[in-house]
Amino acid sequence: MQEEAVLTPSLDELDPKEFIIIKGAKVHNLKNLSVAFPRNKLVVVTGLSGSGKSSLVFDTLFAEGQRMYVESLSSYARQFLGRMEKPEVEYIRGVSPAIAIEQKVNTRNPRSTVGTSTEIYDYLKLLFARIGVTYSPISGEVVRKDTVTDVVDYLLSLPEGTRVMVLAPLQLKEGRTLEEELKILLQQGFTRIQVQGEVRFIEEVLEKSEALANEGLFMLIDRAVIKHGDEQAEEDLQFRLADSVQTAFYEGNGACRIEAPGLESGETIRDFSDRFEADGMQFEEPSVNLFTFNNPYGACRTCEGFGKVLGIDPDLVIPNKNLSVYEGAIAPWRSEKQRREWLEPLLKKGIEFDFPIHRQYNELTPEQQELLWTGNRYFSGLHEFFRYVETQLHKVQYRVMLSRYRGKTTCPDCRGSRLRKDASYVRINGKSITDLVLMPVSVLRPFFDALELPEHQQKVARRLLAEVQNRLRYLEDVGLGYLTLNRLTNTLSGGEYQRIKLSTSLGSALVGSMYILDEPSIGLHPRDTKRLIGVLETLRDLGNTVIVVEHEEEVMRAADQLIDIGPDAGVHGGELMFQGTVAEMSSALNSHTARYLHNIDRITVPARRREWRDYLEVQGARENNLKNLDVKFPLGVLTVVTGVSGSGKSTLIKKILYPALAKHLGDSVSEQTGRFDGLAGSLSEITRVEFVDQNPIGKSSRSNPVTYVKAYDYIRNLYAEQPLAKQRGYKPAFFSFNVDGGRCEVCQGEGEVKIEMQFMADIYLTCESCHGKRFKQEVLEVKYRDKDIAEILDLTVDQAVDFFAKESKVVDRLRPLKEVGLGYIGLGQSSNTLSGGEAQRVKLASFLGKGSGAGANDRILFIFDEPTTGLHFHDIHQLLKAINALIEQGHTVVIIEHNMDVIKSADWIIDLGPEGGDAGGNITFQGTPEEMVTTLADNHTARFLEEKL
Repeated sequence: MQEEAVLTPSLDELDPKEFIIIKGAKVHNLKNLSVAFPRNKLVVVTGLSGSGKSSLVFDTLFAEGQRMYVESLSSYARQFLGRMEKPEVEYIRGVSPAIAIEQKVNTRNPRSTVGTSTEIYDYLKLLFARIGVTYSPISGEVVRKDTVTDVVDYLLSLPEGTRVMVLAPLQLKEGRTLEEELKILLQQGFTRIQVQGEVRFIEEVLEKSEALANEGLFMLIDRAVIKHGDEQAEEDLQFRLADSVQTAFYEGNGACRIEAPGLESGETIRDFSDRFEADGMQFEEPSVNLFTFNNPYGACRTCEGFGKVLGIDPDLVIPNKNLSVYEGAIAPWRSEKQRREWLEPLLKKGIEFDFPIHRQYNELTPEQQELLWTGNRYFSGLHEFFRYVETQLHKVQYRVMLSRYRGKTTCPDCRGSRLRKDASYVRINGKSITDLVLMPVSVLRPFFDALELPEHQQKVARRLLAEVQNRLRYLEDVGLGYLTLNRLTNTLSGGEYQRIKLSTSLGSALVGSMYILDEPSIGLHPRDTKRLIGVLETLRDLGNTVIVVEHEEEVMRAADQLIDIGPDAGVHGGELMFQGTVAEMSSALNSHTARYLHNIDRITVPARRREWRDYLEVQGARENNLKNLDVKFPLGVLTVVTGVSGSGKSTLIKKILYPALAKHLGDSVSEQTGRFDGLAGSLSEITRVEFVDQNPIGKSSRSNPVTYVKAYDYIRNLYAEQPLAKQRGYKPAFFSFNVDGGRCEVCQGEGEVKIEMQFMADIYLTCESCHGKRFKQEVLEVKYRDKDIAEILDLTVDQAVDFFAKESKVVDRLRPLKEVGLGYIGLGQSSNTLSGGEAQRVKLASFLGKGSGAGANDRILFIFDEPTTGLHFHDIHQLLKAINALIEQGHTVVIIEHNMDVIKSADWIIDLGPEGGDAGGNITFQGTPEEMVTTLADNHTARFLEEKL
């Protein structure tokens, strides 16, 4: 009955304690939309890209939750609230405290790691500071310091009647002679010292002090006889001995000696030290700061806690590993001058130490490769060469040369762990904190589950261990078991980052909140999606309302309620198409979602797979977890690289194939190439390589789709040719919001002004001078078909294609945006408001718009990283058409993907696995989709693919 109540237009009757009610939302393209989210349920909001899902969930519901929170702050904070705009909505009732977990990796901090983001590292630091045991790297013995209690306990454990002496080594203070030191001891009240095992009065010794060596001299602090039985006498003795030992430690600079001359069994002499040392080394006592790489005390001195240093990058010095030394493998020695001075000695004398100058670099032994750097008596190596370059930095050409071969390299001191070296001497169960942060979560969790500690340590560590185990379990549950805690946050994909935030939220166990997630299934193999759903259900069962914007079929089917926004994108969206369960959706056949979920519409399997002959081959790939792979990538077809999360897909494509091929083709790429032996195959068949990722198309708020696809140049020229513009002498630049002239100078053409807030994120307000139009009033008087330039920027791509129908140059540039399913985005929409998937498709459109290359002979290898991110089934259909258009033009496409509709459309599949992390990195299958489903037994991808074929 509740579902019917939700669907009735009378929202006023619903109880805000049971529903979160939005009435009359008009933000962006929402058409007076009213909807009620049931509390403490898993609600999935779906619909085409651009239909208004984010406008409803983030820009309306979350924005209001945030605004209401700020309303509860101090009067200082509230004085800004008059300027913080309310979402355009009639009312919102029943809003809970809101937590939004978006896809954007909003940290670029080079110090932020998975461990610090999830707070696991903070607990590990406490754990090691409290119960860590320090071991000497020389002898492997435990390093411990003796306390006064330890010495007194030892003394009281000796047999009844044992005579003991408490001694302290005689320390000469700086600048004093032995005679002066002895006189001062007399003044302090000491009377005897031990000389070579014999106790003598200080006055006696003073007469012969010149003849004595400084070594072997001990001050006698106290003498006593050990007594047991009489409680009062024993207690008095205990206090006296404690006092004497304390004095001995002080006078002996941390050292104390106990002698029991008449002791028949056991040691007669025993040394104690309250210094934390062993094997002649002084150690730091474990403390939280010792394990903190973000603190100068704990950070590695060389890299200051970054794990990387700026050094000579071997990858840039020897970019093409397929060349021999003779052929010019060493890039800095290719010029005439350097070849003559540095390379020729090696070429001429190589025979004398048996160096193969004609053998490819990647076929040299590790010793021979190292010899190129170290050199020998016949030739100077690369290390010597770069030392020479550094002495010549007053000459500009040497400064340029050095910068060309410099890159971030792993710190040689801490090996990338970021901590000072002695932090690794502290261990728990034989493992240092460095060992633990370099383990994948899936290996680390069993380590902590099986950790057995002595009773005292167990008491100290119980709470800390519970927090660590909980958070590690949640990381595994969201499918991130392959990550290490040392992994940099800014190297994670949007989906990985979002799932880390999700696991952190679970770890903090909030109740009664509203969690809003933006496609948490991104980057997850279908096998792991079930575990993610389990995590979302856990969050719901704790007593939270979980609202997920999602296109993944599994997540939709698991939802308590499904809300579908549509029917189409942009101006054709913004309406509530359906609300209810998946089963009830079969009647809503005007919805694209319903039609795909109930198999009325579907992405069809291609009638035939393209044949191929030419290929590129990556040989000996062994970066990260790759197990020395040889992989062939067919040319002229659609290849999909798949496998479970963490199986090595990104390493193979992003760290090896792309940078290696780009460097082979002479492009400069900042990425370091991973370890591999070489590239082979039809390399001459590829003229360019393009990596189309989900990074923003521009970091500036001025960057937007119309400028990215180069359509705005033609539009500006069009406006400059209008009669009024010619009359006033307006050049095309007057219609640009990036340069002085026609733009509004108050907001510098931004359309909005940034207000810096001290207590929360900066607020952006519409410019009061141009009212968000970006241009001066006189420029807006120039019109083309009754629209000024600001109105053009407000058009969607679909509207602009119709509006400029007669201007073929503009339409040719804009049509690819429509073809990749981005007809709904605004021409002037700031690129930093685009999702990762949208940014990726804008890049794809720009390639389609260029006719994919300058010349007819251009043959490009396109690499896409999960292009289905943020795409509805209907949009994936459009995307596949655009990708196939690139292949028909003679190009090659390689896609990293988990989406089964894309995988079933591939001509060739490369599947990595079988698991993530160390259990991955193998090729589990290569071939066509039809061949793949015959390997069901041991292949995760094949099991899910079978349902689709």
